Amino acid sequence: MTTNPTLADLARRATAHREEPAYGHDALITCDRLVRIFSADGVEVQALQGLDLLVREGELMALVGASGSGKSTLMNILAGLDTPTAGAARVADHDLLAMTAKDRLRYRREVVGFVWQQTSRNLLPYLTAAQNVALPMQLAGTRGRTRAKAERALELLELLEVGDCRDRRPHQMSGGQQQRVAVAVALANNPAVLLADEPTGELDSHTGEQVFAAFRTANERLGTTIVIVTHDQAVATEVRRTVAIRDGRTSTEVLRRSEVDEATGHERVVSREYAMLDRAGRLQLPAEYTRALGMRDRVALELEPDHIAVRPDDSERD
Repeated sequence: MTTNPTLADLARRATAHREEPAYGHDALITCDRLVRIFSADGVEVQALQGLDLLVREGELMALVGASGSGKSTLMNILAGLDTPTAGAARVADHDLLAMTAKDRLRYRREVVGFVWQQTSRNLLPYLTAAQNVALPMQLAGTRGRTRAKAERALELLELLEVGDCRDRRPHQMSGGQQQRVAVAVALANNPAVLLADEPTGELDSHTGEQVFAAFRTANERLGTTIVIVTHDQAVATEVRRTVAIRDGRTSTEVLRRSEVDEATGHERVVSREYAMLDRAGRLQLPAEYTRALGMRDRVALELEPDHIAVRPDDSERD
């Protein structure tokens, strides 16, 4: 007697003769089933619940999510300021779970740059803008004469259009100027990745646009890979890729591309939203979709030749 193949049978046939490359083998940042659990007063909070994320070299992307979603925890891990509880995380071939304290310090000085939301946290108040930018090179023991380091500092300030602030201390600069100088500080040692946690959170919209322009310049002119955590929709919609985190996992992703409108000849940006499929095969469907169809507890799956259909559970209907 012949029986119809199950979903598992079809999946096994499809992958039987195909060798999958290692997860994230071609990514600059790889997070694989990342878990972070915090304990306080006998209560455990799981900030990251098996998060998967890949970031390619040269990307400029945004991470968004509600407060408590886990995005800041993820940034702290990528910055080498925190350690995952389980899973795997690699940045520019550095295993973030295997590093010693000494390795971690070198990693923070040479591999990643970081820009905080609070302008006062990014710069030393008693140093000028140029001195602040030169300091990371001195701490990392960058080879070269003091003059060469000073020249690089000035080049970065000019690139980000704050060259006129070179001799000013932070209190003599506006918030937007301070943040652009902070970007220059983060770029001083030519990091593989630049991370920014709500860098426009304390700024008005116009000033925020200037700061984001500095990130775009760093990405386009220097080729720096940049990951920005933001609540600012203006920033989130300006990047080609926005990843949303919900309940400690990546949930949806918006990809944007430019195309020419045939009717008008003008270029426009087209956005498309995707649900994220994690390494365990889990899919977070947008809440507005599941509510609209009354989906809860379980759904029906149907494997079609070129897609998987997800339908409301109708097993109890007459």
